[in-house]
Formats: sequence, structure tokens, C-alpha cells
Amino acid sequence: MFVVSKLLSAITQPLFWLALWWLLALLLLGKKPRAAKRMLWSGLVLLGVLGFQALPDALLRALEHRYPAQPMAAALEQHAGMLVLGGAVEHPASWQAHGQVPLGQSAERMTVPVGLMRQHPQWQLVFSGGEGRLLATGITEGQLAQQFYAEQGVDMARVQIEQGARTTRENALRVAQTLGERCSQQPWLLVTSAWHMPRSVAEFEAVGCKVTPYPVDFRTGTHTAWYRYHMADSLQRWQVALHEWLGQLAYALTR
Repeated sequence: MFVVSKLLSAITQPLFWLALWWLLALLLLGKKPRAAKRMLWSGLVLLGVLGFQALPDALLRALEHRYPAQPMAAALEQHAGMLVLGGAVEHPASWQAHGQVPLGQSAERMTVPVGLMRQHPQWQLVFSGGEGRLLATGITEGQLAQQFYAEQGVDMARVQIEQGARTTRENALRVAQTLGERCSQQPWLLVTSAWHMPRSVAEFEAVGCKVTPYPVDFRTGTHTAWYRYHMADSLQRWQVALHEWLGQLAYALTR
């Protein structure tokens, strides 16, 4: 499943398929020039269309609005703590060079729990994140999370780090092993990106954990204007949306 998830990261990039399309067109240019030129132009038109943000936002919004942004305040007091999933840090090369934890676009996965820990002094924080790259760096997300929470003044006696998980499924399995019966007997907040939450909830419930979704890192609002155009940002949103929808399908077929 780990290798499959890494392959999904490649095949869910629109530019990957456009590059293959243009390569095929170039190979046909000598034998079928008219068809090849049509393929080149159609690929260029498709690239332009992909820049409209409303299209990938529609896919993301269907995932992000599956659960409310915050549980009821009264319900929060009943929880034992938070299960925080990795995926918020960038490549550790900058950390090795400069000693600063490099938070990425999903930084809210790391930052929101800091405030919640201060508001609920009885809670425990369980962070799950290992080395999720095919080309291992030797640095786990758990190591970076430990430094980050210590720097933010979080009481590290209340923090438990799991640093072996490489996928969402492994997050659920390893957290369940770490907490034992507490995972099924006590309610826990599950903190991850809103677009990642549906797949995460399904995996944690499959291993018997009692979780309440606490989605963060929303990428969409209630609507996106059709004229909003940003090529680089839209391509990244396409990849996130396609990866998550295909990931849900793959996990459902292998559960």
C-alpha cells in the first residue's frame, strides 16, 4: 500500500498525463502530422482549462464539507485528547541545514493542536508520522513534530510520538497499537486536513478507534468564482483532489 500511495502521487498530477500526451503527439508527428498537431493543440487547450480553480475546488469541496469544522464545545470536554496525523512538514533538508521545522501548506495540522492543548490541560496529544518518502531521508515527521511542539511550549509529558507510519492506513494501525484499548474505549479528536478527513475517519473506525473529526487546513470556501484563474495553484489542487478520491477508492477495495 505504501508503494501504491507513492505511485498515486505521480499519476494524479495532470502535467504527468499531459506530458505523455504530448510525447505521443511528437512520436506521431512524422507519420500522422495532422493528428499529431491536433493532439498538441488539444493538450495546450486542456492545460489552459486546468488553470480554472473552480473545477478542482468542486472536487475538494465535496470532501471538505463532509464533517463540521468543529465539534460542539460541550462534546470536546469528554475527549481524552487528539490524534494528529502527519503531512504538514516539508522536506527535512532545510531542517538539517538550519534547525528550523519546515511547515508546509498543511501547517494547521501542527499548529491548531497547540492552541487546543492549552485550552484543554487534561488532554493528551498523539502524533503519528514516519518517513513517508520512497527515497528515505532518515528523518521522520515524528522527530520534527517533537521539536516543533517543544518549541511551542507544549508540555511534552502529554505528548506521545508515533514515528513509524508512512500512510493513512498505517497511521490508524499504529495509533491503535500505541493506545491499545484506550483507542476504542475513550473518544479522541482526529486532527488532519479537511480533504483528508473522510479517508482518515474510515481507516480509524476500521481498526476500532473511537474518533471525532476535527478538520483543519481547508482549501475551499462555500463557492469558487468561475473566473478565478491561477495555473500553479489549480494544478496543485487538481493533484490533491484526484489523489484523495483515488486513495479512497483504493483503500475501499483493499479494506
